[in-house]
Amino acid sequence: MSFPVRQIFISEDQLKLLNKDVWSNKFVEAYVLNKGMRERVQLRYRGGHTRGYSKKSYEIVRKNKTYHYNAEYDDPSMIRNALSFRFFERIGVPSPKTKHCLIKLNGKNMGVYLEIEGVDRYFFKRRAIPMQSLVYATNDDANFSFISPEMNRRKTSLFDGYQLIIGNDADRRRLQGFISRVNTLSQRQLLPYLRSHLDIDNYLHWLAGAVFTGNYDGFHHNYALYRHKGRGYYRIIPWDYEGTWGRDSYGDIFGSNPVPVTGRNHLTKRLLTYKSVRQKYKTIVRQIAKHAFTEKRLAPVIAQMYAKIAPYIMEDRTRRWPSSVFLNEPGVILEYIRERREIILRDIDAL
Repeated sequence: MSFPVRQIFISEDQLKLLNKDVWSNKFVEAYVLNKGMRERVQLRYRGGHTRGYSKKSYEIVRKNKTYHYNAEYDDPSMIRNALSFRFFERIGVPSPKTKHCLIKLNGKNMGVYLEIEGVDRYFFKRRAIPMQSLVYATNDDANFSFISPEMNRRKTSLFDGYQLIIGNDADRRRLQGFISRVNTLSQRQLLPYLRSHLDIDNYLHWLAGAVFTGNYDGFHHNYALYRHKGRGYYRIIPWDYEGTWGRDSYGDIFGSNPVPVTGRNHLTKRLLTYKSVRQKYKTIVRQIAKHAFTEKRLAPVIAQMYAKIAPYIMEDRTRRWPSSVFLNEPGVILEYIRERREIILRDIDAL
């Protein structure tokens, strides 16, 4: 099977506008080649600190469907996001689909990218999930607390840290009310409230996924939260898992114990005060450790991804990391899996 190529065309004027301010979230006009025909799209740069890199990531909106093209510049393996989302799917948490590809911009080879499915209306339609509202958790204030962890003071708004993607003011107020109750309801009142307003099983599987993959940034932000239409509860979707499997979001080795088995936000803290929830979480973690988070299950996935991208990575001169580091990364990831699994099984017994 041939390696996918995404051809993008942009005029000189639009390219200058794009590069005028790389931190801007404004879109410019561009085209992609689709079945031999040029198709109009909206394009912009995406990401946080990565916008300052020589190889940037893109977001493209085509026929109201969003696609992210990540340079994965900090990840020497270039598979950590893809591996994480595959892992989340295996443990029952809906996650974006991914595909490695080459990008050509005005005919110039920009190197290997990771195409990531956007979490938008089409994401839910594709999975037949009825969705009423959707927010993105964009910074550390999305920690389900009254207090901003970065400023260490009360937030100006309980919607701080979130971006409303689909919904209206009533949906915004509803989420603020949810966060308020997470912080103010008594121990006796909170669990019945959460059982009717939060898909606890989904949340605990998401928590376990973030803990196993070691996403330090994944508890306070880098997730999408949607309200299920009909059932009326919130469910959570992972996002941005480049800094995982033994490396942080800048590519530095992070070791096998980057986060506690209990995660790091206020909602999790309150949930795990209940013995019934702790027992449920323990069962989920042990099942994942037994069936999903093992070298036997994950080594073939890693090998398959590497087999597809290795020939193109070895020829890609836009990468930050030398080929020797790239070739060594499966070993780094597998060592992380071995060590992380032991740590989690030890710590979950003490919970």
